[in-house]
Amino acid sequence: MADALSVIPNAVLRNLSDKLYEKRKNAALEVEGIVKQLAAAGDHDKITAVINLLTTEFTYSPQANHRKGGLIGLAAATVGLTSEAAQHLEQIVPPVLNSFSDQDSRVRYYACEALYNIAKVVRGDFIIFFNQIFDALCKLSADSDANVQSAAHLLDRLVKDIVTESDQFSIEEFIPLLRERMNVLNPYVRQFLVGWITVLDSVPDIDMLGFLPDFLDGLFNMLSDSSHEIRQQADSALSEFLQEIKNSPSVDYGRMAEILVQRAASPDEFTRLTAITWINEFVKLGGDQLVPYYADILGAILPCISDKEEKIRVVARETNEELRALKADPAEGFNVGSILSIARRQLSSEWEATRIEALHWISTLLNRHRDEVLAFLSDIFDTLLKPLSDPSDEVVLLVLEVHACIAKDQHHFRQLVVFLVHNFRIDNSLLEKRGALIIRRLCVLLDAERVYREFSTILEGESNLDFASIMVQALNLILLTSSELSELRSLLKQSLVNPAGKDLFVSLYASWCHSPMAIISLCLLAQTYQHASAVIQSLVEEDINAKFLVQLDKLIRLLETPIFAYLRLQLLEPGRYLWLLKALYGLLMLLPQQSAAFKILRTRLKTVPSYAFSGEQHKRTSSNPYQFIHHLSGGSHVTEDGDINEDEKNSHNGIKFNLRLQQFENMQNQHRMHAKAQAYLRSKSTSSTVSREVQRPEEPTRNLSTDMNRPPSRSSRRGPGQLQL
Repeated sequence: MADALSVIPNAVLRNLSDKLYEKRKNAALEVEGIVKQLAAAGDHDKITAVINLLTTEFTYSPQANHRKGGLIGLAAATVGLTSEAAQHLEQIVPPVLNSFSDQDSRVRYYACEALYNIAKVVRGDFIIFFNQIFDALCKLSADSDANVQSAAHLLDRLVKDIVTESDQFSIEEFIPLLRERMNVLNPYVRQFLVGWITVLDSVPDIDMLGFLPDFLDGLFNMLSDSSHEIRQQADSALSEFLQEIKNSPSVDYGRMAEILVQRAASPDEFTRLTAITWINEFVKLGGDQLVPYYADILGAILPCISDKEEKIRVVARETNEELRALKADPAEGFNVGSILSIARRQLSSEWEATRIEALHWISTLLNRHRDEVLAFLSDIFDTLLKPLSDPSDEVVLLVLEVHACIAKDQHHFRQLVVFLVHNFRIDNSLLEKRGALIIRRLCVLLDAERVYREFSTILEGESNLDFASIMVQALNLILLTSSELSELRSLLKQSLVNPAGKDLFVSLYASWCHSPMAIISLCLLAQTYQHASAVIQSLVEEDINAKFLVQLDKLIRLLETPIFAYLRLQLLEPGRYLWLLKALYGLLMLLPQQSAAFKILRTRLKTVPSYAFSGEQHKRTSSNPYQFIHHLSGGSHVTEDGDINEDEKNSHNGIKFNLRLQQFENMQNQHRMHAKAQAYLRSKSTSSTVSREVQRPEEPTRNLSTDMNRPPSRSSRRGPGQLQL
């Protein structure tokens, strides 16, 4: 200190702390001259003493004017040192940097001015303080004082020039500081940061692309800034980096892919579009590097396919197709389970397009990696059942294709049908609204006979008799009306002459017993008319209820459709089809005379030719009323044998009709007992609540027999092909 005081006159020291800028400036010039003389003499100890004096007595002084004088004095000393200033920077720069956070805006301003002058003198030598200077400038860029901001901008430009021409700049040491600052929300700081990123990226010797993952998220964060200028600058920087990625042979796609996936879900539209555009390029360029990230990328793409912005939807769809076209192998790190998990999660998306693409992915994985997918079947099977009740027909059809692909194996096929029956049982609306679509599509994809046989096997042992009856009625209606099942109907028509037709008839018969009308329909379709008549004759009072009459009404109307054209043509030969006439008249006798179905069937039967049988035919029929001829569509003749005492005449083509009738009667007995039990429970429940409703006016009791005989209302009838359950 004494050495410094002996070198610098007291008058100079007083002026250095004067409130007038001119006096401080003149004093600084005196200091510059003194330091220059000391430097020329090589007396660095006194130079150090002068710098210490300026630092301790002035820059750290509680008086603002002293601090201002100290800053201008340090700058003057640096100018006086010229080429020898580098060895004293450790003393000079820290107090100046400390002044950047001074509470007095003028002090901060002079700190900028002082560091500017110091930097001009030392240039590249002051790179060792770059991180501290960058940090200080980052704060000053958002200073509340406009003059300080202006001074900081001038200093910033000078520092950028020095860095771009320096070979001592360490990008490795700078990146952690940049990464930390990228999360700042202040718009001035953001502009400052983007400016530095752009400048450093323009320097050929600085590899900013290699460190892009460290600050990429921050740049994407700026895309949603409220300032248009900041968004534009960030977008420009990102576009430049993306172009560099396209031209670079080595890029770390993995770390950046994780960032892009998160940003693709941003609430900001522009951010989502930019992120999905980057992902699109990555899928094209990334190759094997991206294989471990396919699931994450898919998780980002699928929601964007349903984005409200068309540009995002277009890019997302393109990216999805490109990703699906890549044929990665599990041995290369391709995780089938992760992809399945993403697709399963997106099946619950509120957007139809996303659900559809998720199903496409599951289908693709099944085709390419069937064994791996089936290993995860227990995790996804329940999820794949839910889309069966989706409001979109396209989704339902796609998920059925997926199920059909899974069900190529017998075990999985049975599991599928069991699950379908279970879901139909617990969700009646699914059966009513989607049942026909699901079953018809499965029949196309998996062979109609196989599907119907499996349904029949499961329903034969169904414990819920009410559901079994409804399900069989639905299957029967689909069988009678769907164009997809025309071959199945043709096979059933040959039940009396074709072993395959016979096997199918017997297979369906067991479960069709749950519904009298389904059995009658099956017999009419299989042309087992004598058995149909026997079934009709076996019906008792309890069987002929309102539900039965509704089903009978449907059957009568179906008899007028092209499906049963063969049956109506057979009525032209009443002598040969006596049992058909008897069956139809039996149905007519069950219908209330006022019903429309009664009038339709009676009108049809009136058109049967009235000419009598020939004597030979009448004689043959009278002697053996159980034997007569059927004409099939192929022109062949078959004989149907009825139920008589001789064992060999109890069956035809292996169909034991007496046993079938017994099977039907046993099943119907179970249904009657179940109905009585249900009625008893209802009556018991009703009687327990009568006391609570004594004060309510009683509703008139409806006559059950009237309801049973009343024809169904027009509003309750539906056309063929629709399920009424």
